[in-house]
Amino acid sequence: MVTPELLQMHFDYTAWASARLVAAAAQLSPEELNRDFGTSDKSVLGTLVHIFAADRLWMARVEGRELAKFISSADFDVAVLQAEWPALYMRWKAWAGSLDEASLQDDVAYNDIRGNAHRTPRWQIGLHVVNHGTHHRGQVSGFLRILGKTPPPLDLVFYYREKKAA
Repeated sequence: MVTPELLQMHFDYTAWASARLVAAAAQLSPEELNRDFGTSDKSVLGTLVHIFAADRLWMARVEGRELAKFISSADFDVAVLQAEWPALYMRWKAWAGSLDEASLQDDVAYNDIRGNAHRTPRWQIGLHVVNHGTHHRGQVSGFLRILGKTPPPLDLVFYYREKKAA
């Protein structure tokens, strides 16, 4: 059973993991940051921006808003990710905390980026946001290894251990 507390903890985890990966990306040269790996989002920066933009898009959806653009050119800046992404995760945690177990079951109506109408339970959207980020952070970790860098540990168990030690 998904609870608001569980969703808040998962958003805290995804904020922790994303911040660690953005910090690692901030150490890269512009060439490394933008190297095309032949994937859909191409590069370390492109993939991080994709995750951030999707997190922002889903937030707009659960708030009943539409965004004018999925990704803007301003998003392609590590400083923007460092400044804006943590605040977005705070909004996600607040959103999860505002729900109760019954409202987690309620559907959110939205249109996808192609204009198709959908209805999805809130709890599924929350878990999707976390899972989507985990998938793409794994890609970025692989890119870092290809670049000869050691990515930070991002597994959920490392988050649990760090929180327990704190």
